[in-house]
Amino acid sequence: MENINALLRRAALSYYNGKPMMSDAEFDRLSELCNFEEVGHSGGKIKHYYQLFSLQKVFENEISTNNPFQTYKKPVVVTPKLDGAAVSLLYVEGKLHRALTRGDGKKGIDVTEHLKTRVPHSIHPNSPSVVQITGEVVAPKAIKNSRNYAAGALNLKDTKEFETRELLFIVYGVQPYIKETWTQDMNLLSGWKFWTVVENEWTQYPHDGYVFRVDSNEDFENFGYTAHHPKGAYALKRRQKGVKTTLVDVIWSVGKSGVVAPVAILKPVEIDDAIISRATLHNTAFIRDLNLEIGCEVEVIRSGEIIPRIVRRVD
Repeated sequence: MENINALLRRAALSYYNGKPMMSDAEFDRLSELCNFEEVGHSGGKIKHYYQLFSLQKVFENEISTNNPFQTYKKPVVVTPKLDGAAVSLLYVEGKLHRALTRGDGKKGIDVTEHLKTRVPHSIHPNSPSVVQITGEVVAPKAIKNSRNYAAGALNLKDTKEFETRELLFIVYGVQPYIKETWTQDMNLLSGWKFWTVVENEWTQYPHDGYVFRVDSNEDFENFGYTAHHPKGAYALKRRQKGVKTTLVDVIWSVGKSGVVAPVAILKPVEIDDAIISRATLHNTAFIRDLNLEIGCEVEVIRSGEIIPRIVRRVD
């Protein structure tokens, strides 16, 4: 907190002296961060300095007709899409100020003390005044349910216990951009003692596809954004192979938002080391479109390898 307050005081003074050291938008974002801290947020969610977007998904069997970069002729980089828990690191005046879980992409939970055991506490003194570095906390594939293991570790209350976990923080993004290309930025971060996604294939860690990204940072921004993802990158994924089971019953459940929705009761089946016996049915239109009936055979996947979902009727 002291780092940000000191920076804001210097920024305000330089602004009134006619020599602003940051844009108004940057000043406003930093001020908002201070407001979050001043009112207190113990256990609550805190705003990321830069939003963490999702990636557009393109499946292997669709890439020939749905390639977002089909007409783009400049370099595109390809890296493994690591499958762990996303975290943002905020450095202010070169010092680690905060680490947040991804949350909903706009706000996350403070895990600073945990990440201090895995990342540099300071970065190069000539770096921008405020830098957000994003990456993935991952566990080796050899650990059963490695994704849940990584995400669960971030929720531990005891930092000493977190420190004993076999985890690695691997970087895949930085804002603001420092160099002309994303590859140059990743190489720079490697020099700052971060592990980055470009260093190797990271085959010992789980990944669920590959990320294709425009290498030029200027072009990446020129591609623009939707409300959910940047248009200058996409995730190439393989369609999940479903598991067949039986729809035993349908019940109605009230969600956190108060909406009543149908839930499928399934004959228990194992998917990715988890026993699945329930799946969301969304609404009556979904049931009708898939022609679902009690007793029918269905194909089930774990959407995002977490949420069980019926994809089709198979009998």
